[in-house]
Amino acid sequence: RPVEAPPGGRARGPAPERREPANEADMIPALVLGLGSPDRGDEAAGLAVARRLRARHPAGALVAESAGEVSALLDAFQGHELVILVDSSQGGRPPGSVRRLEVGPEAWLALPPGSSDHALAICEAVELARALRYLPASVVVYVIEGRCAESRAELSPEVEQAVRDFQAGRF
Repeated sequence: RPVEAPPGGRARGPAPERREPANEADMIPALVLGLGSPDRGDEAAGLAVARRLRARHPAGALVAESAGEVSALLDAFQGHELVILVDSSQGGRPPGSVRRLEVGPEAWLALPPGSSDHALAICEAVELARALRYLPASVVVYVIEGRCAESRAELSPEVEQAVRDFQAGRF
């Protein structure tokens, strides 16, 4: 389970050490990590995807949730061949639309401003994991375009449909 930063900031201390699984049987090949804030409307889209996928108990995959802090993302990258991040954004695209971005083995992940609610943390975590030599073989970022991120709001109908599409395996 990803480790969250302490309240009010990022985790302190030295960079995390690379931790290899004790043996291949301990390695879970895939991680689906939903990012977001639970009480902020469409910003909870990644969390909603994770909760619904977890209920299906996907074979060969761990499904978890995170607030999207760099330290939590770094911890999540360890011990997985494939990491799928699901986040939300309010970048001007039609609500409920989904973008798929892949991290290349050498290329920097370039998420333009507004492309993801956690774009900066994702980019920092990817490049730090690359520098520490524990970037997974494949990192895929899905971004669900939201309509509303107001406090205590529910998911918009368009984002709710995108979450159902993830649950049904349409992405």
